[in-house]
Amino acid sequence: MSEKSELSPLLSIEDSLVAIMIAEGLSDETISTRELLSISRIVDHLPIFQHYDQARVQTVAQIVFDLFEEEDGLDALFGLVKHALPENLYETAYALACDVAACDGRLLELELQMLKEIRYELNIDRLNAAAIERGARARHQKI
Repeated sequence: MSEKSELSPLLSIEDSLVAIMIAEGLSDETISTRELLSISRIVDHLPIFQHYDQARVQTVAQIVFDLFEEEDGLDALFGLVKHALPENLYETAYALACDVAACDGRLLELELQMLKEIRYELNIDRLNAAAIERGARARHQKI
């Protein structure tokens, strides 16, 4: 039996997706109101969150904030996420991070670096990542 199935995850699947979105929002050291609203809308509307208690978003955000205070906090976050999240949802996590990154119409270098780190940690194929990124850009395009 694998270690992943023997240990109970500290985060639920939905918590892990929220944690990735929060981490992307925090990548430039501040999470904007627009990013928070984007996360809230995503949790409120996507089917993957249909049974999720939205009050958990604040708890998960605090976990991410606390981890980011630690020296190896990002590594710890990815460890928690990968422990809880099935591999078939890795691209979903990346897509949600891209939506949060694109929601304010600008991408700072730190946000791009975090997307690169998420891509690497979740082993997202570069071609698939480009398609996901393009989709996020198209959804958040302004006139």
